[in-house]
Amino acid sequence: MMMLTLTTLLNFPALPEIALLAMICIVLLIELFVKQKQGDVTYMATQLTLLLTLFLVFRAHTIPSQVIFNQHFIWDSVAYVIKFSLLILSIFSFIYVHDSIKKKPINPGEFYLLGLFSILGMLILTSANSLLTLYLGLELLSFPLYALVALQRGCSNSAEAAMKYFILGALAAGLFLYGLSLIYGATHSLIIPDINQALLHSTQSPIILAIGLIFIVAGIAFKLGAVPFQLWVPDVYQGAPTAVTLFVGAAPKVAGLAMAIRLLVDALPMLHDHWQPLLAIIAFFSFGLGNLVAIVQTNLKRMLAYSAIAHIGYTLLGLVAGTAFGYAMSLFYVLMYGLMAVAAFGILIVVSKSGHEVENVNDLRGLNARSPWLAFLMLIIMFSMAGIPPTAGFFAKMGILQALIEAHQLWLATLAIIFAIIGSYYYLYVVKVMYFEEPEPTLLPLQIAQDTYLALSINAILLLVFGLFPSQLIWLTKASFMTITHPVF
Repeated sequence: MMMLTLTTLLNFPALPEIALLAMICIVLLIELFVKQKQGDVTYMATQLTLLLTLFLVFRAHTIPSQVIFNQHFIWDSVAYVIKFSLLILSIFSFIYVHDSIKKKPINPGEFYLLGLFSILGMLILTSANSLLTLYLGLELLSFPLYALVALQRGCSNSAEAAMKYFILGALAAGLFLYGLSLIYGATHSLIIPDINQALLHSTQSPIILAIGLIFIVAGIAFKLGAVPFQLWVPDVYQGAPTAVTLFVGAAPKVAGLAMAIRLLVDALPMLHDHWQPLLAIIAFFSFGLGNLVAIVQTNLKRMLAYSAIAHIGYTLLGLVAGTAFGYAMSLFYVLMYGLMAVAAFGILIVVSKSGHEVENVNDLRGLNARSPWLAFLMLIIMFSMAGIPPTAGFFAKMGILQALIEAHQLWLATLAIIFAIIGSYYYLYVVKVMYFEEPEPTLLPLQIAQDTYLALSINAILLLVFGLFPSQLIWLTKASFMTITHPVF
């Protein structure tokens, strides 16, 4: 009986979330009662928590798709791929920031705990099978991020960025919740599959559904940082400590796409003709504005912020295609972007903490002379962001373009190519600064912790590996959407 109970527990789809919540409580007690220097014990407990959760998610890949908690929670292949990726990105993030936050007026324990709570929200959001669970996960993801941005007490830039983020986030959450309430009122259900079925036979006014859809798309666009709800992105990226920017700029983007998939693909496929043009416009202005404005940026973090806006635009193009292949390529794209973003900010943290704070692009001058291997890793990252072969970014963009062409969206694919070429300028400019300009003679030698050095190397090399051998991961993302049975073209 005990073995049967243990087996049942280990095969419970929500076990990773339950284990993560339990470990968060333990980490909190450690932070409160264990005397430690610079949060090292809390850091080790945090990484152990993420590794345990990652193991439980990996082990759950044999569990068949199912819904639990009165259909509010779903376990499927999409949840598996996204959760596994979120935890990998989070582990990389905490490795990179471990040494950095020791030298800043930031409480390490608070940083790790807020990060863990946000990760828990991401996992819940990914497995949301109802509007209630989805909103719960979204808020649990968002509120710790607001606090993280303001964590550097006494810094006016951080306080300003946090205030902007919180106010705009509260406004977006209200609009999003209003949109959900309209959909609930039209379908009389909170459960996502039931909403889909209700829309098949809906006699409600299409105006109610259209208005609700507009508010929902606005909420998704804000969480992803897409135009016209991108105003918080450059301010938060620049104002927050680089360690916080790293965390905000990677994993939450993947969770934001999971929210879009659950709502638009699973709940509202019958409204595809309404949300497709909305997403097409948002995507176009996102990669258009993002690439154009990034060119004129001299602040490196603002440049990467506008770069993020552009990449989110490309990510949304897969959803615009409206096919299972398009959805899969959106997922592949955002996963590759997550790897790029976390590695790029990781290198900025490494260079910054060596006695020279990296703020402007020119602060990377002569990085090749100071550390050839670090410069090479940054080159891989910039090439991948620009979509230059043989990096993963190239195949991600190519997959998105293929999905658009197959969906007869040739005009949008053409514009995406044009702006991708334009956007390659500012990535190549970073490479030029690193390799063809001399460093300042007063700069201190780079000092990199061994675990950070190894993690950065693995992180950047993965962009090459997935560029040279992308088929397995692409197959995995495609398999996640094999059950899609509502082609629209």
